[in-house]
Amino acid sequence: MTKPTFAEALRFWLKLGFISFGGPAGQIAIMHTVLVEEKRWISDAKFLHALNYCMLLPGPEAQQLATYIGWLLHGTRGGLAAGILFVLPSVLILLVLSLLYVTVGTLPALQGVFLGLKPAVVAIILLAMVKIGQKSLLSPLHYAVAAASFVGIFWFNVPFPLLIIGAAVVALLAQRFFPAPAATATTQARALQAEEGYFLTTHSVVLGTGFSWPRLLRQLGAALGLWVLPLAVLALTTPDFGFWRTLTVFFTQAALVTFGGAYAVLPYVAQVSVEKLQWLTQGQMLDGLALGETTPGPLIMVLAFVGFMGGYTHFGGSLALGTLGLLTTTYYTFLPCFVFILVGAPLIEHTQHNRQLQAVLSIITAAVVGVVLNLAVYLGQAVLFAGGRLHPQALHWPSVVWVLLSLVALYRLKVNMILWIGISGLAGGLYYLLSPAAF
Repeated sequence: MTKPTFAEALRFWLKLGFISFGGPAGQIAIMHTVLVEEKRWISDAKFLHALNYCMLLPGPEAQQLATYIGWLLHGTRGGLAAGILFVLPSVLILLVLSLLYVTVGTLPALQGVFLGLKPAVVAIILLAMVKIGQKSLLSPLHYAVAAASFVGIFWFNVPFPLLIIGAAVVALLAQRFFPAPAATATTQARALQAEEGYFLTTHSVVLGTGFSWPRLLRQLGAALGLWVLPLAVLALTTPDFGFWRTLTVFFTQAALVTFGGAYAVLPYVAQVSVEKLQWLTQGQMLDGLALGETTPGPLIMVLAFVGFMGGYTHFGGSLALGTLGLLTTTYYTFLPCFVFILVGAPLIEHTQHNRQLQAVLSIITAAVVGVVLNLAVYLGQAVLFAGGRLHPQALHWPSVVWVLLSLVALYRLKVNMILWIGISGLAGGLYYLLSPAAF
């Protein structure tokens, strides 16, 4: 397998930005299907190694995983391109929807398109869970951790970071009291065979790995400069700098505490932006969440809508300053994500052959399988049952049929996933045209 060109990678990352529906699990499923199974740019073991690290970080793990893989393929410029293009389409789409929201209101036809997309995303998540589970649930302990993770998050609302910490503790205790036997020659041969035919494997030599004080200082200095520079420009060119300072600090703080995904930080953002700063109402916050859930890209993009409403409200209904608020919020929300990956990835790559660390990460991956199952059930309930009510009479049969059709098309008929997402959007739009009363 030859190295993909930078132009090939750019085309994929841009396309991913437009089709990355379904939250982090759906986005990771899309990347796994295309990068591992179709293009074979990266092996499954290498993909899971990167995913485990991204799961431990604050911020949108799917966007960070794209940045990590982009860095593996083409260095710093590859990481920047992958991370930016992952977010850019959703920024532009959300900006258009935000402008429409404060001017002409909602668009029922758009809701029809997403009615077709959501069942397809549920099917993609289910298939991804099965594929990742087949490759990562290797022992009764792995199955037990996955089951405990699902029960903890689904029935007891255990925060995602605690699940990850708990899985790591279980792994360390298992190593202490039940050390795994050394891998047999057969097991090692099977692992090597599983990585044949990929460009990047766990045995690939990646330049620039390991620890380097000069590189670390350069990276941290660049990050500090990138944080200060836009703030200085805002101070010189915009009215009421106090608002922009508050917005910048607030969303930087939000980005640094976003462990467990957007749902973990949204209560904090809603409380401050609605009750303290009064940038928007509680109803508008819910509308923003709906916009964030029906657009591609990470759900944390809902913070960009909050920034838009902050600028729009604070400056007396100014669309221009609302737009600037959205762009500024996006910049400061995702800047830490790039720092975490470009600073941390060289260190993590240096540890990929540490057997003890690999054992811990494999248990964490098992916990992630339970989290993905929870998301599939959560989204399935919202998509397949009207109002989320688990009652036979509340079943939304068009969505049920489309989930089943999606599973058959993607799993049995091997229809290209990106093509199927397009077909699903068209089917949803057609359903709206035929049954507008349903909306």
